[in-house]
Amino acid sequence: MNSKYSPEIRTKLLDVTESLIYQYGLQATGMELIVKESGIARKTLYRYFSNKDDLCAQALLRRDKRWMAWFSACSLTSDDARENILNLFSTLKSWFLTESFRGCAFINSAGETAAATHPVRVIAREHKQHILDLTRQLALDAGAQDPDLLARQLLLLIDGAITVAMIMGSPDAADDARETAKILLNTLTTP
Repeated sequence: MNSKYSPEIRTKLLDVTESLIYQYGLQATGMELIVKESGIARKTLYRYFSNKDDLCAQALLRRDKRWMAWFSACSLTSDDARENILNLFSTLKSWFLTESFRGCAFINSAGETAAATHPVRVIAREHKQHILDLTRQLALDAGAQDPDLLARQLLLLIDGAITVAMIMGSPDAADDARETAKILLNTLTTP
């Protein structure tokens, strides 16, 4: 590898950018702030990322992989798919109770972009698809009569709980969503 390229520098830029986006939002996170907070020169930054959109998209892509791994590892702890579905909401509540919780980085960032083809919006859509894929597999495993329907409804409960917890400051939104998921499971699956 060329000595002017370093995985450590790339990682630091991604770490700082992700943190700033999550804390302040996409629009408020300018290149000057990223340069200042990372301590990495603008010229060096552009060796790794072609522009701000590329840098932000890559930071969110990395967050998606890490967040999905965490969400799955914490939620999929039972041999019973129905229990794992309910665990999704317990996992969310543990996140809501952290001091750093600021809602969904993907919803927040996508809301700041106008074009459906914007790289950040594309990553946000992929993130939601990953959650939908997870809930669909759980719905299948739980014996859902219509796994696509149950998966979509669970995604709505997940995103709704995240949004309510963030806007209302209510971590108990996860408990409410969990109770609603129980009703859906009793209605849409065969025991």
